[in-house]
Amino acid sequence: MAAATPLSATRVGDGSAPVDWIDVARLMHLSRALDAVEEQRLLPEGKLFYQFSARGHDLAQLLLAQQLTHPADAVDGYYRSRPMMLGLGLDPEEALAGPLMKLGGFSDGRDIGVVFNLARREGPKMLPMCGGVGAQYTPIAGWAQALTYRHRSLGEPCEEAMAVAMGGDGSCATNGFWSALNIATTQRLPMLFFIEDNGYGISVPATLQSPGGNIAANLASYAGLGVFDGDGTAPDAAAALIGEAVRHVRERRGPAVLRVTVPRLSGHSAQDTQAYRPATELEAQARRDPLIRLHDCLVPARMSETAWREQAEAARVEVEAGLERALARPVLSPDQVTRFVFSDPREAQQVGGLRGAGITPPAGKHEVHAQPGRINMLAAIRRTLDAELACNERMVVFGEDVAAKGGVHGATLGLAERHGAQRVFDTSLNEEGIIGRAVGMAMAGLLPVPEIQFRKYADPAEEQLNDCGTVRWRTGNRFAAPVVVRMPGGFFRCGDPWHSQTGEVKWAHAVGWKLAFPSNAEDAVGLLRSALRGDDPVIFFEHRSLLDAASARRPYPGDDYVLPFGQARVVRPGDDLTIVTWGAIVARAEQACSALEKQGAGQVELIDLRTLVPWDRACVLESVNRTGRCLIVHEDNLTAGFGAEVAATITDQAFFALDAPVRRLAMADIPSPHSPALLNAVVPSAHDIERGARELLEF
Repeated sequence: MAAATPLSATRVGDGSAPVDWIDVARLMHLSRALDAVEEQRLLPEGKLFYQFSARGHDLAQLLLAQQLTHPADAVDGYYRSRPMMLGLGLDPEEALAGPLMKLGGFSDGRDIGVVFNLARREGPKMLPMCGGVGAQYTPIAGWAQALTYRHRSLGEPCEEAMAVAMGGDGSCATNGFWSALNIATTQRLPMLFFIEDNGYGISVPATLQSPGGNIAANLASYAGLGVFDGDGTAPDAAAALIGEAVRHVRERRGPAVLRVTVPRLSGHSAQDTQAYRPATELEAQARRDPLIRLHDCLVPARMSETAWREQAEAARVEVEAGLERALARPVLSPDQVTRFVFSDPREAQQVGGLRGAGITPPAGKHEVHAQPGRINMLAAIRRTLDAELACNERMVVFGEDVAAKGGVHGATLGLAERHGAQRVFDTSLNEEGIIGRAVGMAMAGLLPVPEIQFRKYADPAEEQLNDCGTVRWRTGNRFAAPVVVRMPGGFFRCGDPWHSQTGEVKWAHAVGWKLAFPSNAEDAVGLLRSALRGDDPVIFFEHRSLLDAASARRPYPGDDYVLPFGQARVVRPGDDLTIVTWGAIVARAEQACSALEKQGAGQVELIDLRTLVPWDRACVLESVNRTGRCLIVHEDNLTAGFGAEVAATITDQAFFALDAPVRRLAMADIPSPHSPALLNAVVPSAHDIERGARELLEF
């Protein structure tokens, strides 16, 4: 490990930025004044609900902020990272508008004010923070990988830019930390893990987060990783250490972990009394106050006592003025609270996705230009990915086994050879890392297309998926992360609880995600291309049984064909009963409808929703208003399946048109069974659908 060494000069060293000690002192006073006004006035007055003091962490953060000078640098922090924000240019009014839930703050009052973000086209950015500890690591690893891609593949001047993940000692125990560490080291990414170790995760000591309580010591032998460790309260020594770690990353010697020990000079939050800490420990921590140490370092060697006091008073006045302006701001109008769940074509996000980078993808065409022959859904997906990779240099495809193997299902076969290892690549076996990395790459202006091998495997990535879906809304359209997640699943020749689940309703319920569930090759092409040229995160569900099913084969509809989301397909018209379904059940329902028609039982209208978010309410309601009867069929479990949403909508908006109860037919509330006999007993078959439809027709 690198040891901290004293430094009296203002320049940290060759290749790093000089330290402006006067500005460090100014911002230290500003940070302390902000903490004071929140703790002593705003919180007691009930004007804010969350307060996390940065006292003790502030010096180290400000020294690091002065090193972030490249326009493409980015940081992802956590709830105690406000000094870093001040160092990157945040003014007191903006700093207070967020916690005060005012318009123009970090989220316009949508999110808690201590999860910061800093969106700007030029200059270092602060990626949107999340409330979950450790959730910051994999997205910023994605930003770091995007820097490498943008330099090597796009020729952008990012060769010295870097990404910084900030976290406390407790975050080093999280899945996100270890996932990002693996990504950064195996890919040799320009990433700095900046760990502020104050010895506690709320009340849990650091010895329960890392063996021995020192993550740097434990990582000393980690291959491909620079490790730095020192005191974050000693001004000259901390400046030297931070400069050395930054140089290590900027010179592309690999990623680095920098652990700085800091005192937590307050409770975890304003409500935390710290009764669990001995008085002697608190007294010792107070003696390590970096503000006192900064004073002793600068006065009188670099500034006078009078100048120091004037700075402190100027900071207090500046905060008071900023507070007055922040309090005068309006709050977001309640009629705007549902805006920015999805993209708004009238207003592009500031950062993230192609549109955030000022790029408008081609619109595509809604007309089918069918080519000779019929292809299966697998070939349709592969061909669409290939065509879009060819026309969009910012698109990258990745996941477990997608490169040399071509994916466990074969959807990416040959793409790595045609488009190169920078654009189609394998990842480690870590879904948190796959999705989190995709989020950061999207924010950096790329189009990431990650593959989750099977629907069940998305579970470890749930936090990143949820955070990705809400980021546009949380930041008031400042940031967005349009990623297209390909997710195979569903039964095949057999089932099992691990590879054969659908569970699509979860993503229908997840805020901010669009959800496609095609039943045939033509729709798969149109929906996938629509997702790839869109501006929202999309779950693209690929049903395993349809990848080579004869019923799903169609002519290739052309390299420009797009199918808008939210447009259902009437597979066959009818006036006696409406059947609503999607995915692999469409073919079974079509068989049932044919059987009923041959038997003279009735004319059944079959609707394939094609997308569940958004879903075509108008098509379904128009049909039910004509037929007066509806059967909803799906593979997912019956209880709280998406069919319940469709049924509730029909009952609410077409109740007086109904001549029979709205019925649902779905899998029993069990995981998908492995035995084909058991599987066939619980997944709705054509015979089951026929019987259910007949009951409604005869009602």
